[in-house]
Amino acid sequence: MGKYILSFDAGTTSSRAILFNWQGESCAVAQKEFTQIFPQNGWVEHDPREIWSSQAAVAAEVIAKSGIDGNDIAGIGITNQRETTILWDRRTGEPVYHAIVWQDRRTSEYCDNLKNEGLLPYIKNKTGLIVDAYFSATKIKWILDHVSGARAKAEHGELAFGTVDTWLVWQLTNGKVHATDVSNASRTMLFNIHTLQWDDDLLKLFDIPASLMPSVHESSAIFGYNATTMFSSKIPSAGIAGDQQAALFGQMCIEKGMVKNTYGTGCFILMNTGEEPVVSKNNLITTIAWKIGGRTYYALEGSIFVAGAIVQWLRDGLNIIRSSAEIEELATQVADNGDVYFVPALTGLGAPYWDQYARGAIVGLSRGTTAAHIARAAIEGIAYQTMDVIHAMILDAGVGLKELRVDGGASKNNLLMQFQANVLGQTVIRPQTTETTALGAAYLAGLATGFWEDINDIKNQWAVDRKFTPDPHVDMHLAKRKWAEAVHRSQAWVK
Repeated sequence: MGKYILSFDAGTTSSRAILFNWQGESCAVAQKEFTQIFPQNGWVEHDPREIWSSQAAVAAEVIAKSGIDGNDIAGIGITNQRETTILWDRRTGEPVYHAIVWQDRRTSEYCDNLKNEGLLPYIKNKTGLIVDAYFSATKIKWILDHVSGARAKAEHGELAFGTVDTWLVWQLTNGKVHATDVSNASRTMLFNIHTLQWDDDLLKLFDIPASLMPSVHESSAIFGYNATTMFSSKIPSAGIAGDQQAALFGQMCIEKGMVKNTYGTGCFILMNTGEEPVVSKNNLITTIAWKIGGRTYYALEGSIFVAGAIVQWLRDGLNIIRSSAEIEELATQVADNGDVYFVPALTGLGAPYWDQYARGAIVGLSRGTTAAHIARAAIEGIAYQTMDVIHAMILDAGVGLKELRVDGGASKNNLLMQFQANVLGQTVIRPQTTETTALGAAYLAGLATGFWEDINDIKNQWAVDRKFTPDPHVDMHLAKRKWAEAVHRSQAWVK
């Protein structure tokens, strides 16, 4: 048995590798950004080969930093940007097209057609998902329909589809394993979350050959063994979960009703609903959280497309900050938002609005508005979007929010966390380990390999860094009404 679990955290803008010990402590970290490709307005792509090369590079860097070898690693856990779609040739391993990223909107019109045909309830009943360009099914169909020769190859069983986890396992096993877990499968709009199978009717609806699809396994299981030259020994890939489900597990939100929010490129709020799927009546997603030991857990999810990405835009687009870390310092130069509201709908609005034609809006500008007001309004916009999702979640689940557990890069922003507590009127808790996405994948891999005996081994590792409680002297009623009006003005903009 090795002394560590190695996590691959295959994100939207970078690949990371993190080494965890038995205590759940991060012992070494490496990160490498990769290229964001924007061929047209609303299109977002990645090079799958760069995803793999960057992930392999950071894994090698972590090994070198820590001075260990493959014998010291008990297993690899994989967590990944979800919905991002890759098709490749089974014989050569070469992608037939760039990865189409979850943020990509090129299939919006096709999704509108599905809705107009009255197929939304049919698809939602099977998958738990809203019909949206966000999910993998329409991306697969687009590649098959637009890449020369792709459909013919797919129909002859020559191509493979995978989300990023599947692509990484294929690479790690040198093409021997084509597999995913239930959490990632549930994000494709092709997986029946009740039968836990690829749905033949949905495959037929989207005109996708079943031969493309990977086998589907529990989230904590041995998928295959390393067959690359990266490690000196055959290390098992033993835990896979989509990034948000992994974060829910890493936050130890393992009981029904527990809620976490990950503040990353987007914001993703998940509530554990136990072993029964809760059908949302308020535009949330019903998704599979994980499957362990034969038991499947479900979650309600609200996805916010742009959160931390708005800080990157302030840095790279407006150039009002030089690094993302500077935004808190700039925002604290003013006492309030100066009546400025920033709806960061740069790629449309996700839950609970699902308006793919919304666009970003900054309202309330005056001669007195400064860069600091805009920075503060951007931070507050992240918190307001989270509030909207959690209110919908409470209505669906029929339970009140007791606390919100937070993680992700922007959770280190104290101004944002305090404002989040104020708008929710509830305690926000930041754990000592905010790398909960990678940690969740490590836990899943460690349970599968016996590195940790059971969940009780890891439950007590979760520890609080700081609690943010609502300021009783702050009245948010008027501000919430103005936020709602700002959202209304951003909607249906490009339509």
